Amino acid sequence: MILQRTRPPLLETPFEVFDEGVFTPNDRFYVRWHWASIPSAIDADAFRLKIHGHVEREVSLSLKDIATLPRFEIAAVNQCSGNSRGLFEPRVSGAQWANGSMGNARWTGVRLKDLLDKAGVKAGAVQVRFSGLDEPVVDEAPDFKKSLDLDHARNGEVMVAYAMNGAQLPLLNGFPLRLVVPGWYSTYWVKMLSDIEVLDKPDELYWMKTAYRIPDVPGANIKPGQTGFKTVPINRMVPRSFVTNLRDGGSVKAGSPVALRGIAFGGDCGVKSVEFSGDSGASWFPAELGADEGTYSFRRFTGSLPALAAGSHAVMVRCTNTNGLVQPIEAVWNTNGFMQNGIETLRFQAA
Repeated sequence: MILQRTRPPLLETPFEVFDEGVFTPNDRFYVRWHWASIPSAIDADAFRLKIHGHVEREVSLSLKDIATLPRFEIAAVNQCSGNSRGLFEPRVSGAQWANGSMGNARWTGVRLKDLLDKAGVKAGAVQVRFSGLDEPVVDEAPDFKKSLDLDHARNGEVMVAYAMNGAQLPLLNGFPLRLVVPGWYSTYWVKMLSDIEVLDKPDELYWMKTAYRIPDVPGANIKPGQTGFKTVPINRMVPRSFVTNLRDGGSVKAGSPVALRGIAFGGDCGVKSVEFSGDSGASWFPAELGADEGTYSFRRFTGSLPALAAGSHAVMVRCTNTNGLVQPIEAVWNTNGFMQNGIETLRFQAA
């Protein structure tokens, strides 16, 4: 793993891991926490998930209680809002991730809807707020809490996971429970989930009202220095694609076709197509898509470039999702370094 920061822990997945398969191994899955006060051990027998607020009855559920509910499983990409922030130009503050603060897993647990039904949501509820066992390091700092609109929370895909890739959730990735919000950035995927509060008015706390806001413009893309724009909480992911079997600045054999393979995801929906260009975007040719592991999963693709003459070359790759959204040709920029999904260009030598 690539160590970005020790406290709170920020660990980035080395990019070569993404060439090994569609699902990211648990021990190579990136880690991102907001506060440094994280439990190093949890008593699973004593742990309780509290559901309260604008509900008919407050409930406190053990892990055994949760295991009795209908099991649900979904493959979904978990991607940090600031994935690729370290590549922004001009540079912006925050964790300087390359492209490795993302991962894909098969999540197993229960639907959030089924948990909310245990408490009975009252009429007039508008949002559901989530928090975990991590705590601020100073009293004045805001506890990390995130909220979803009620209809979203109850859509049957948002879930509370107790396993990933067929194994128990690792401690650093949220043991014993983690919220999974398919198609949305990972700021909503609360780790060590311990508290679910149903609200009868919109969440006005720091992590919704002030933090993780994006420009309310297409792609959250503005010009450096631009002001006067409205902001909204970050939300749906956008399509991305990456060549995984070549390194930027690497080399290939001249005079031979160049095999390409990589991963793509549609963001908040599936992958419709992936295309390559070897002539700076003047022309594009289709890649072959691999097995479809689900709407929100990574999808493998393969293709090839014709035999190349000796010298410098570049390949571009772009994804179009099933809603028709295409990766932009230019890199995205905003002051928080969020939602980068500009078309990737990989440069290499043929020799």
